[in-house]
Amino acid sequence: MTPTEPFTGAGAAVAAERPPLPVKLVIAGGFGVGKTTAVGSISEIEPLTTEAAITEVAAGVDDLSHTPRKTTTTVAMDFGCITIDPTLKLYLFGTPGQERFGFMWDDIVEGAVGGLVIVDTRRLDDCYAAVDYFEHRRIPFAVAINAFDGKVEHTLDEVRWALDVTDGVPLLVFDARERGSVRDALLVVLEQALARTGG
Repeated sequence: MTPTEPFTGAGAAVAAERPPLPVKLVIAGGFGVGKTTAVGSISEIEPLTTEAAITEVAAGVDDLSHTPRKTTTTVAMDFGCITIDPTLKLYLFGTPGQERFGFMWDDIVEGAVGGLVIVDTRRLDDCYAAVDYFEHRRIPFAVAINAFDGKVEHTLDEVRWALDVTDGVPLLVFDARERGSVRDALLVVLEQALARTGG
């Protein structure tokens, strides 16, 4: 083969292949809303979690009234990934939900194109900090209401009013235990990020 001949054959196919574009998304929200569950439901690898047992001291700080069976909590972050198609791979980082771990958020969110804020409608005030975080940093995000026991306590309009988010912020109901439901919620975040960049 001379230098002017086209590169063909199996080698050309390998050279033409590109690894999927890595995209970082953050899954945020209050304590016990389903962040770890969502990452675990969709990750194509065994998710990395930093779960620790809830001690008597922590139980006195964290409200367990709506999550009485919860025995562990995230103390750093969750991590998982999912290949959407041959061109795109999502790297998912779940934040800790407790306010006392808020100092980690800047490091976790750095480089993320968008966020999914998970909400439990029985305790909306737990997600205010996450909503404020993404708004103040102008990071595209969507709000996903986790349907605990298959139901939600408030309508989407009521949640939008309570959170005081604009019509430009998508609100949806999803089930953090269902892979397809989590996928659809993440795709909404991707659409928000693309719209922000004009892609």
